[in-house]
Parts: sequence; structure tokens; C-alpha cells
Amino acid sequence: MSGRAGAISRWASAAATGLALSLLSGCGLIGSAQELQQDAPQVMTVTSPAFGPGGIPALYTCHGAGQSPPLYWSGAPQGTKSLALLVDDAAAPITPRVYWLVFDISPDTTDVQAGVPPAGARQARNSAGAPGYNPLCPVGGVHFYRFTVYALNSVIQLPPGAPGLKTAWSAIARHVIARGRLTAPARPYRSGPDRADVKGQR
Repeated sequence: MSGRAGAISRWASAAATGLALSLLSGCGLIGSAQELQQDAPQVMTVTSPAFGPGGIPALYTCHGAGQSPPLYWSGAPQGTKSLALLVDDAAAPITPRVYWLVFDISPDTTDVQAGVPPAGARQARNSAGAPGYNPLCPVGGVHFYRFTVYALNSVIQLPPGAPGLKTAWSAIARHVIARGRLTAPARPYRSGPDRADVKGQR
């Protein structure tokens, strides 16, 4: 085992239980916004070809079509058995608002295309209570959204169907060995006839 892989493995063994508990503590479904920033090794890179200098286009928010954005990632470490994707609002002061939680993504997957979940992956319920992607919906100024990809040392085995957010995150957090994150801003846009008022994207 390489030095880097060994370090990641040792970190995972020591921190998995504490990480899971801390992410589930505090207010809300999965803890405070600060608790979502646990110190998992950030060795992965996450990018999106859709995000420009102005941040996240309206197409991917409730002010547009409400599609999930395309994302690309790399750098999953040795020992990765599955991946998970979490999209949340970094500006949430107490309870993080989770817009998308996808798990059991194949470790060979390196992207997700716009408007569709990764093939073969499962989706948990978002903060609105619906499975799938809940369109980002910035109001009252600029919001910064986080797109975090987690490398896991196991496949998450949960009963069929869309699990609740807390249930899914508890199972995921116990197996995190690395992560990568893209943070991008979005501002309120003037709504139009194609405004998305849906709670989830199947």
C-alpha cells in the first residue's frame, strides 16, 4: 500500500465513527452547515463545464428549468468501492439545505450529465422530502452552493426505495475515505414561464 493510501486508510479507521456521529448531531437532519465540512482528506477534484465567471446559470435553479448541473470529478483513492454526491447550500446558518444526495455511484464513474442521475446510482430524499434533485433556489442575495463528491470504502446497502436524508447520510458518513468539493455562487434571477416549482427530479 502506498504512503498516501495508507494515510487515508488510517484516517478513515480512526475517524469514521466520530464523523458519522458529528454529522448527525446538532440541529436539522444532518447537522449544522459547519459540521458538513469535516476534515476528510480532500484529494479529489470536482469541476463543472456549465459554471462560468458568473457562477451557476439560471437553467440549474428554480428560476429556470431546474435541471441538475453536469459535474466531473477525478482523484478517487485506492480502495474506493463507491461514490456519493451531496449538493447543499453553504449559506444555511443552522440547518443545511440539501438539494441532492446520490449514493452507490460506481467507483469507475467520473461524471454526471445535466438533468440525469448517474446510471445505477440511488437517490435519497432531499430537504424538501422528495427523492432526487431539488432545484437550487437562491433568494435574498447570492448563495454559495457546494457540490461534494465522497469516496467510500463500501457500497451502501439500504432497503429498496428512496431512503430518508438522515438514514442515507448516516450510512454514507461511516464509510467516507476522501472527498472533493466545488463551491459556486448563484443569485436570484427573474422568474419566467419555465420556472421550476418541482421538489425533486427522478
